[in-house]
Amino acid sequence: TDEIMQQEIRPLVAVDIIEQLHRQFAILSGGRGKDGAPIITFPEFAGFSEIPDDDFLNVVTYLTSIPSLEAASIGFIIIIDRRRDKWSAVKASLTRIAGAFPGNLQLVFVLRPSRFIQRAIADIGIKLYRDDFKMKVPIIMLNSVSDLHGYIDKSQLTRELGGTLEYGHSQWIHHRTAIENFAMTVKTTAQMLQTFGTDLAETELPNDVQCTEELLSSHTDHHSKLKDELKLAVKQGATLLTCIREPVTRSANSKLSPDELENVATVERLLAQLDETEKAFDQFWTKHHLKLEQCLQLRHFEHDFREVKLTLDNLMETQAGFADIGDSVTRVENLLKEQKHLEEKGQEPLEKAQSLALHGEQLIQNNHYAVDSIRPKCVELRRICDDFTNETKKKYDILGKSLELHKQLDKASQWCEAGIYLLASQAVDKCQSQEGAETALVEIEKFLVTAKEHQLSNPKEFYNQFDMILTPEIKANTQKIVQKLEDVQEMFDKRQVSLKKLAAKQTRPVQPVAPHPESSPKRASPKITRPAAVGSSGDHTAQSPAPSSTNARAHQIAHCMAISAGEGKCQKMGLSEVSSHIINELIETERVYVEELQSIIEGYASEMDNPNLVHLIPSALQNKKEILFGNLPEIYYFHNRIFLKEIENCIENPELLARCFLKRKEDLQIYEKYCQNKPRSEALWRQCGDSIFFQECQRKLDHKLSLDAYLLKPVQRITKYQLLLKEMLKCSKNSEGTAELEEALATVLDIIKSVNDSMHQIAITGYEGDVSELGKLLMQGSFNVWTDHKKGHNKVKDLARFKPMQRHLFLYTKMLLFCKKREENTDGHEKTASYSFKNSLKMSTVGITENVKGDNKKFEIWYNGREEVYIIQASSVELKNTWISEIRKVLTGQLEACR
Repeated sequence: TDEIMQQEIRPLVAVDIIEQLHRQFAILSGGRGKDGAPIITFPEFAGFSEIPDDDFLNVVTYLTSIPSLEAASIGFIIIIDRRRDKWSAVKASLTRIAGAFPGNLQLVFVLRPSRFIQRAIADIGIKLYRDDFKMKVPIIMLNSVSDLHGYIDKSQLTRELGGTLEYGHSQWIHHRTAIENFAMTVKTTAQMLQTFGTDLAETELPNDVQCTEELLSSHTDHHSKLKDELKLAVKQGATLLTCIREPVTRSANSKLSPDELENVATVERLLAQLDETEKAFDQFWTKHHLKLEQCLQLRHFEHDFREVKLTLDNLMETQAGFADIGDSVTRVENLLKEQKHLEEKGQEPLEKAQSLALHGEQLIQNNHYAVDSIRPKCVELRRICDDFTNETKKKYDILGKSLELHKQLDKASQWCEAGIYLLASQAVDKCQSQEGAETALVEIEKFLVTAKEHQLSNPKEFYNQFDMILTPEIKANTQKIVQKLEDVQEMFDKRQVSLKKLAAKQTRPVQPVAPHPESSPKRASPKITRPAAVGSSGDHTAQSPAPSSTNARAHQIAHCMAISAGEGKCQKMGLSEVSSHIINELIETERVYVEELQSIIEGYASEMDNPNLVHLIPSALQNKKEILFGNLPEIYYFHNRIFLKEIENCIENPELLARCFLKRKEDLQIYEKYCQNKPRSEALWRQCGDSIFFQECQRKLDHKLSLDAYLLKPVQRITKYQLLLKEMLKCSKNSEGTAELEEALATVLDIIKSVNDSMHQIAITGYEGDVSELGKLLMQGSFNVWTDHKKGHNKVKDLARFKPMQRHLFLYTKMLLFCKKREENTDGHEKTASYSFKNSLKMSTVGITENVKGDNKKFEIWYNGREEVYIIQASSVELKNTWISEIRKVLTGQLEACR
């Protein structure tokens, strides 16, 4: 039985009756009967009859509670020593024991009075009063201790009873008191450990470094104090055990009594329990201490994360502010210096962020309990570092292209200035002679040779190369320089024609020939031959040179930029000529587009399956070709096999162009799928774009631009169609085929709108249903919205009436969604919108009021019999009318369906 449990149910301890025990009217010597029954001795005690009943009962109860339950169950042997007393004392002792003994009795031995008369009286008295004692066990009257030895071995009797059992009453009381004190110490210590463990388990972990450090210090100090208490208790038990075993230690012939052996076992059990308690506590403390240390590590990590994150955010904000790409070489060079300074400034916080992310990963590897909190922060740090690095690289690329562009423009401008100076420096009077004209021609030809070094490149390559930085201001500046190049080239052409006439040796009269019409100097054309004079020395041809490649390229660049900006000047050309020109432009750019798509698929997508390049592909890109390229192969197949061939058939019949777009309306919907995948593709590119694999593919293709620029081509292409159609429509007003062109333009615009709407739709968050079940998305846009609820409090209604909410509305055939637009930064400066779902109205239960007093841009949508009213304000009357018209169509369609 658990000793502590015995202590809990035991009514008395030695300290409670210490005075009564010291009187020694009853003792538990530790002796045992032949069957192991404990022996309680009542030695001779003169005032036995005067002992209060409570004192007697307490002592006897205490003595019977000491032996083990097994020994006590055998029954107690009582020895009453009254050899020096009278029969009255014997009778009183038997009467008291019979009435108050709490234990199970086995035998009662009475050492009768030794005097003859008293012995005789005792013999008679026991016969007469045996039944009065009401004892169910035998009472054996003994004349001497020798008779007692016949029942109990001498080794189990004290010296007073003629035995050899060593017994010291004071020492016995000391041992009992010490054992019980130790048991209480063990119990108290276990309770303290349990209480402390409960407090630890219920402790909430702090959220800051200082409180966590204080809690860790406090718990550690408390733990140290409890460990000291444990050590003290163990030392106390060991000392007590030594004291109990002292007789055996002192003499090898000595043996411990059964009671002493039980005392040893009790102390050993208490020590074992203390050891188990200590081990369990140490195990619990180890886990708790580890958790506190990990909590402190987490709080330090979170504190450092907040500081580093703030620094990085400021850095990214500063970087986002570098939006200027410069308008001159000097400005771009200064911007490059500023970007370099920002990059150097960002090195330290970036290194801190990388180090902190590494530290976080080490915490995760060490089985930290807050993995779900640490891992996202590590990912966030690395993402910001990658974003800054990628954005820096992008800035350098943009500024590098800007610098290259402005250098080319400056060289072209300088070349123009030099050419104008050369023409101005050629004296007219010196050129009148044949020699002077030839000299001037040589100077011009030498100067024109330098045109290749200082002129702009092929127009298509020029536009592709600098498309990403062609702002309206730079376009305007480029067009000015291109025009200047054309003008200077035209001046040289005219000067050369004049000088060649002066330099020609005319040996016979010029035979007049009908003049051949010249081409407009503003247009590039094949070689144009002027009328020639035939001389006696042979045929001499005076030929007007075709516009140089420089002039042609400049003209084509200006034209490409004008078309892309919707600035065609068709009023200077005939209708058929304009239509033919635009179709040629469309076919030319379509062929280039198809070639670019083919180069992407063959040079990048197919190479991802090339075994020789697999080792260069980053792990993040493995098995993600469909994410990076989307349905680009499907777009390429459509344009290469179908669309290009169909528009090539329109060269001879421009009026068929509109029909091509109308016929392929459904096929062009493939762009919607591509654009929906574009955010995922861009996110993957940001992650893997700087890998060696892409650099190797770009090198093989000899592309000047990286893959991400080419992946943008489909988005640019679908918008280019509507620009070309607008240009053609502008030049075909009030002519045959205008209606079809307008319908084709509306078709393309509808496709672009559908693509745009779907891009917004995939950004809806928080809607628990499936948006695909809401029917077709008809309209989407941002509005000011007021709400009014009939059941709401008046103040709430007033606030709702005067404080508009910014909401982005999505109109489906079955539902109207109200969302809140949120913008998040990506790549440092670009912002992506997401739409957080707020409310929805079933279109089958709404009504609409077109006009709201005081504002012609507002309209009302009410719900559930006007229990909820939404006042919606559009940015313009036209937008309001468009939405009302679309909502009316939905409601009318529902009504017809019901009918």
